[in-house]
This record gives sequence, structure tokens and C-alpha cells, in this order.
Amino acid sequence: MIECRRGALARASLAAALLLGAFAVAVPARADLLQDIKSKKEIVIATEARYAPFEFLENGKIVGYSTDMLAIIMKDLPGVKLNRLDLPWQGILPGLDAKKFDYVVTAVTVTKERAQRYHLSLPIADATLAILKRKGDSSIEKPADIVGKPVGSQAGAAQLQGLQAYDAELKAKNGGKGASEIKSYVDFNEAYADLAAGRISAVVNSLPNLLYVAKTRPDVFAVVPGTIGPKKYFSWVGRKDADSASLNKFFDDEIAKLNTSGEMTKLQEKWFGFKMPVPADKLPAPEF
Repeated sequence: MIECRRGALARASLAAALLLGAFAVAVPARADLLQDIKSKKEIVIATEARYAPFEFLENGKIVGYSTDMLAIIMKDLPGVKLNRLDLPWQGILPGLDAKKFDYVVTAVTVTKERAQRYHLSLPIADATLAILKRKGDSSIEKPADIVGKPVGSQAGAAQLQGLQAYDAELKAKNGGKGASEIKSYVDFNEAYADLAAGRISAVVNSLPNLLYVAKTRPDVFAVVPGTIGPKKYFSWVGRKDADSASLNKFFDDEIAKLNTSGEMTKLQEKWFGFKMPVPADKLPAPEF
């Protein structure tokens, strides 16, 4: 009887072990994007290299503030090759969704909608909106002076959404009168060209970008005093899934180090000519 019981117990233990083994085979290990990148020794990054001074082309190479930040960060991924793709802005976030690349290193304005859908990194710079005009245009001395004038921004960008929201505010205050037209462009360089040619009266973009444009072309452009809407920040972007968690944390940790070490400030002074203090511990909740 004892032997029978022992045999039954042994058979039960064997069955349990086989069952556990079957589950172990059936349940795959969770993917880890950072580990995959280290294993294949390549990371694929998406960038819109038409957004100076964050990222732009110079002699066929992507240069700028983000490029310098990324060069420092890549030192902590030894042996990993950087494959950086220059893409139109309108295809970057959809491409990230489709897993055509691992991460986005370009200046992405933080919004509520994006924060719900993507992992937005710690802030890399200020993104508060302002207005660019032609130098000497005395008809625009403050943001509200765009009433009755054609204004441009980039298609699919948070800056365009901010302009549209501000235009709605102006219409509410001025009996339905706002900008005479809001034009959208594939990239901001096209908008600046139309502004210089007099086809539009102003361009709405983030203040750091506009200050850079006015600094590089002071004979053509000037920044209108004052800003539009609430405080905003630029971030980099990763997918909001379990597989990407390790890579998102890697970039957040690296950005925090650049911020607290003072390297971020040095790069801001190099590329913008001024400091933009941003939080190093968290991304403030967006207001729109």
C-alpha cells in the first residue's frame, strides 16, 4: 500500500513537472528593447532635420542641439551603432507606432494627447509659443496684432494647434475677428520663406526656434514681444509599451544626467545663446 502511494505521488509529481514545463515553453520571455539594441549593436533613431537649432542639416550631416546631446548619450551604449533617419515631421510619430524605428530624437512639443499615447522623455528645452514677423513691420507689436493678417505654422504640429487655439481666443474677444488666414506648411523653413517674401505676416513657432531664426537673419526677421498660451516643453519620444520601458528609462536617466551635470546648459548656450532651465526630475503635466 505504501509503495502504491509512493508510486502515485511520484506520478503526480512528474505530471506536475511536465505541466509546468509546458507552461514555461508556452509563455515567451518579455521582450526588452534596450537589450535587443545592445544585442544587435544598432539603434535606429528618427529625426526631423529641419528644425534649427535643435536638428538640421549642415554639409549633409545632421547637426544641432539634439545631435550634441545624443553624441554624449551614445557613449553609454558602447559598441552600438547609431542609425539616424531624417524624416518629414508628419511621418515620425506614425512611424514610431509602426515600429519602423526604436526612438524619436527630435524636438516634440509635449501635449496632453501625446502624453496619453506615448512615453515623453524628461524635458530637453522650453517650447512656449511666440510670433515671428518681418523686421520693421510696425503693424505687429504684440501677439494680438495678428488679427486681420495671414499667419503660418507647421502642418500636424502642436505649434499649429496652439495658433488655432489662440486665434479662437482672439475671435472670442474681437467679435469674431482673428487672423485673416492660417496657412500650414510641411516644415517651418517654407513658412519663413513665405514670411520673408511677404506672402504671410507672421509665423507661430516655439520661442527658442524663433530667437535662433531672428539671430541668424537679423536683417529679415524679428520676434514679437510676448508669448502665446501656457508654458510648454520639448521632449523626445518612445513607445508606451512594456517592451520599450527599458529604453525609455535609459534616455530619461541620460537626459537627467545632462541636466544636473550642467552639460545641457552648456549646449543651450552654444546653440541658442541663452539658458533654458527645465525640470530634471519629472515632466510637468501639459496644460493642453
